[in-house]
Amino acid sequence: MTTVNDDKLFRKVMLRVLPLAMLGFFLSYLDRVNIGYAQATMSADLGFSNVVYGLGAGLFFIGYFIFEIPSNLILAKVGARKWIARIMITWGLISGLMFIVDSEWMFYLLRFLLGVAEAGFIPGILFYMAHWFPASRRGRAWGIFYIALASSGLIGGPVSGFILSGMDGVWGHTGWQWLFVIEAIPTVLLGIVILFCLQEDYRKVTWLTEPERDRLGSLLAAERVDEAETPLRKVFTSKLIWLLTAVYFSYNFALYGISFWLPTLIGDLGITDTVQIGFLSALPSLAAIISMVTFGYLSDRAGERRKFIAAAFLLSATGFAICIIAGTDPVWGIIGLCLANAGALSIPAIFWSFQTSMLAGTALAGGIALINSTGNLAGFAAPYLIGFVKDTTGVATVALYITGGIMIVGAILTMTVRQHRAVATAKDLPSELVSK
Repeated sequence: MTTVNDDKLFRKVMLRVLPLAMLGFFLSYLDRVNIGYAQATMSADLGFSNVVYGLGAGLFFIGYFIFEIPSNLILAKVGARKWIARIMITWGLISGLMFIVDSEWMFYLLRFLLGVAEAGFIPGILFYMAHWFPASRRGRAWGIFYIALASSGLIGGPVSGFILSGMDGVWGHTGWQWLFVIEAIPTVLLGIVILFCLQEDYRKVTWLTEPERDRLGSLLAAERVDEAETPLRKVFTSKLIWLLTAVYFSYNFALYGISFWLPTLIGDLGITDTVQIGFLSALPSLAAIISMVTFGYLSDRAGERRKFIAAAFLLSATGFAICIIAGTDPVWGIIGLCLANAGALSIPAIFWSFQTSMLAGTALAGGIALINSTGNLAGFAAPYLIGFVKDTTGVATVALYITGGIMIVGAILTMTVRQHRAVATAKDLPSELVSK
């Protein structure tokens, strides 16, 4: 019998599975938040207030919330390849249509439709990857996968800055109009590539040997709990699921507060050149890449999720505190934003490893979708709050206090999961929500 080296096996899986998934994630996040780079010039051209911008940025998540669970359940029926390709092509086309925005209501409509189009992508990818990596390997795999999220700021910031500056006035159109068109094209093209190239079933790939396929199957099966179908309503009534959703909401509040307002927050430090803002916007993303890989590796090595998630929350809260203390000091302001972003972006890879180790079967698909869609409503709340505060007070300090406080709440909620889970297991969870 051939002995399979697990490290070699999962290096091979990562090299084959992660690149397309990461590129899709990179483009999805860039198309989701590039409005943050366009905000200053777009708002000035169209007469949008900070509240209008914050509301439009957040409406994405209302469409996302409404269609997230149906989208993920359809993915489970038709397969990841076809459905993820459909998601990418439609959201790319709608993102490009932001080129024609000329009023508040058109802005609101297209942001809502973009959320509808993108609904299901992230939980779909996570569901897909859970069929390639056992829980013991997911922290590292998803730590690498989530580099794509940070890279969208690392690469997207400077690129967006150059487009805004270099394309302004070309063929009679503004830089922000070109920004949406140029950054939408790769998304549509990648959707077509995924339709033909995404590999869904490890049992059918030729790049794994038969012993490797058997070993991968045994590792996945060894941790799998009861796969019997469970009514979706039981996922909705699980106290554990709602607690995890609250943790995820806390993380997303910081993530989208930073993402949609980062260029503006940097501008508040006295920096006005769009190219400089683009490059400085990359620094928090660079800090996040280092942090998220480190947290993922250490979490896997220690076999511990809760404490590392809580530590990441507290690191982010520390960053927000520094931002508040720094005031308009650009050096300390950037340091604070780096720490806030590094802590926030270190959370999701460990969180999904933590969460998917407790779920299986229908609960895995439904649970991921429910947690992701409801937690992402923070993406509506955070941009709108910051816009409202800035219009009301002229500064974002109050919003930074609130966001930092929510990160502390997230740390506390994370540390209650184990105790709450024991109660839920005994009383109200369906069998496949309970890990053995």
